[in-house]
Amino acid sequence: MAAPSGESRVVFTHSVSSLLHNWSCLQIAVDNGFGGQYSQQKAEWMAGVLAQYFLDNADLDTQEVEDYISELMYNEFDTVIEDGSLAEVAAQTCTFYNLCCRGQEAEVRDRIQQLAEKRQRVRVEVTKGESPGEEEEEEEEEGSEDGEGSDEAAEAMDCDGHCGPLSGGAALPAGPSQPKPEEEGEADGWTVVHRKRK
Repeated sequence: MAAPSGESRVVFTHSVSSLLHNWSCLQIAVDNGFGGQYSQQKAEWMAGVLAQYFLDNADLDTQEVEDYISELMYNEFDTVIEDGSLAEVAAQTCTFYNLCCRGQEAEVRDRIQQLAEKRQRVRVEVTKGESPGEEEEEEEEEGSEDGEGSDEAAEAMDCDGHCGPLSGGAALPAGPSQPKPEEEGEADGWTVVHRKRK
């Protein structure tokens, strides 16, 4: 299949940018500065690089695209995506590319518009406010001294099953999720005694 040219190329590049802009995991990484001071610029750069990846390589399959996006997310945002949304983003990007190659720019524009509308609906739902039950849960979390509320905070940052291209959730920075325990014995024979937690 011939690579898109002219208007098709412009529409494809715009579709990739829109798709990544509507991908919650990337936006959470940007909003939380996982890419450092220039996180927003990195996200914009990433859209251009991904579009160029398609234009420079013939017959990419979804797995290759998924691996490429995963590598970009890890290298630029120190983030590993494990919620399944990466495969969805890769598949949608391939679909947009194939439609542009066939000259079906109108369908691509329609799909971009649907993505934007769906994201807007999600934002409206999120900004409507909290239910009374949620306020009570927050008060309980603040009052707990034994750390029980931290489980819910951890769930909020868990990307598994919650963070699709158009849903809420969070991307987790790569790296060990648990700190390494201190060694019990030292090389010189001394033993470290830890204070018991209440």
